[in-house]
Amino acid sequence: MKNLRVNMVSESDISVQGHGVHTAYDELARALEKRPDVTLIRGAFGETVDCDVVHLHTLGSHTWRKMFQPGPKKVVSAHVIPASFVGSIILARYWLFLARWYMRWYYNRADKVLAVSKTVAEVLHKELHVPKKKIEVFYNTIDMSQYAFKKGDKAAARARLKIREDGFVVLGNGQVQPRKRIDVFIKMAEQLPNVTFIWVGGIPFKQLGADYASMQRLMNEVPSNLKITGVIPHEQVRDYLAAADVFCLPAEQENHPMCVLEAAGAGLPIVLRDIPEYDDTFGDDALRCKDDDFVNAITLLASDPKAYMRWRQKAGAIAKRFDSSAAAERLVKLYRELV
Repeated sequence: MKNLRVNMVSESDISVQGHGVHTAYDELARALEKRPDVTLIRGAFGETVDCDVVHLHTLGSHTWRKMFQPGPKKVVSAHVIPASFVGSIILARYWLFLARWYMRWYYNRADKVLAVSKTVAEVLHKELHVPKKKIEVFYNTIDMSQYAFKKGDKAAARARLKIREDGFVVLGNGQVQPRKRIDVFIKMAEQLPNVTFIWVGGIPFKQLGADYASMQRLMNEVPSNLKITGVIPHEQVRDYLAAADVFCLPAEQENHPMCVLEAAGAGLPIVLRDIPEYDDTFGDDALRCKDDDFVNAITLLASDPKAYMRWRQKAGAIAKRFDSSAAAERLVKLYRELV
């Protein structure tokens, strides 16, 4: 069978990496690099690469040359939709119509658009007018084996991070921005002073982040039982996952967040906001809450061992569903059909 040459591109390779798009791209690239039937060329910005497929994960100016290159088929992973910018980037509501127009133009130039959830697929078709025949739902996946911790890993991670060995630890992960609802996370810490809360993340885009000043104030005024790490290398996130008891993400808009997959791989019960984007991905395997329910959910998991084990088993179902072992095979098949 012919060896496929694939140029996979994410502008996060040459810019900010503290976000889920880079993780999703890197996970998929690593899976393809292990295959003997694929030659993967990462990035090569500003170059015309001799290849069968150009697979783009970001929509910035560094990818235009790739999009216009004659010859190879163009695949774009739709990690972002117009709603992704609201509560993420400064003054998004004023320029959202431009983002919508640009995404419509960009996604429609592709031969195939990979939607990371059914909700994204609906937006691509109904809002951005991408023909249904071009859209394929292709969920983000990760190599779950990287997050399967052994006995003793939790105690070792807590020792490295200076976390009490007998404490109950709730972990959040993501950029500090309004749509992540870190304010809810902070209120949880205030209401549960005997629980340790850790938020892994910061503001990687600095002043370009939505409500930058107010987000900084929130980060500077947290209770003593809450730690915000700021942006850290992705490999260090594993220590926090190993040290945690529960994962909680109160974000009010997400597509298919990588941090949830990592937490599921680590065997942590998953607590999320109840939003429709999760209906076809996490479903009833995550404990889904409204604003007033988050504290009750954490209290239940901290006080009821049977409930804790039940939701941990449900997280295992998420991990099994989104392991990357089958994703690369499916992607190669898609590439070959296009070529």
